[in-house]
Amino acid sequence: MSRIGNNPIKLPQGVEVKLDNQLITVKGPKGELHQELKEGISLNIEDGQVVLNRASDSKEHRTMHGLCRSLVNNMITGVSEGFKTVQELVGVGYRANVQGQVLELNLGYSHSIFMKVPDEVKVSAEAEKGKAPKVILESFDKQLVGQVAAKIRSLRPPEPYKGKGIKFEGEQLRRKAGKTAAK
Repeated sequence: MSRIGNNPIKLPQGVEVKLDNQLITVKGPKGELHQELKEGISLNIEDGQVVLNRASDSKEHRTMHGLCRSLVNNMITGVSEGFKTVQELVGVGYRANVQGQVLELNLGYSHSIFMKVPDEVKVSAEAEKGKAPKVILESFDKQLVGQVAAKIRSLRPPEPYKGKGIKFEGEQLRRKAGKTAAK
């Protein structure tokens, strides 16, 4: 069984954590995040560390203990360092352009796809000759970056035969062999 909830979280320089009833507020150089703590979980801030404690050893409190610790850790990492996701557009004629907070994707359909990206997420597109175009998402909110990346990927998921579609950088796809010709 995991003991993630028992690990203390180090507070980096310039990050401030406040607890008001069950609402955690984490403020740092990149932004500010809020999260509601689950019932039965308490938070203590002592000598540059954040420690989460649970009320009892019931199964629900143990699972929420690890979850809340991970969420608070992601908030602290996000406001101090930020998160970045890179996606590759693999396919002939696949392109990405960014104008402000609008992402324009050409993914082999008869039309272009325009997607408005939330203001908290910084989006950019790169295209190098001979390489697949890339869409780069950066933000201090890990959940929001993941949600936007999943929405972009759902527009053209990678297929197993040729590998065409939108995939995360470094992702290994399971490839299938095509049909073999009959004699």
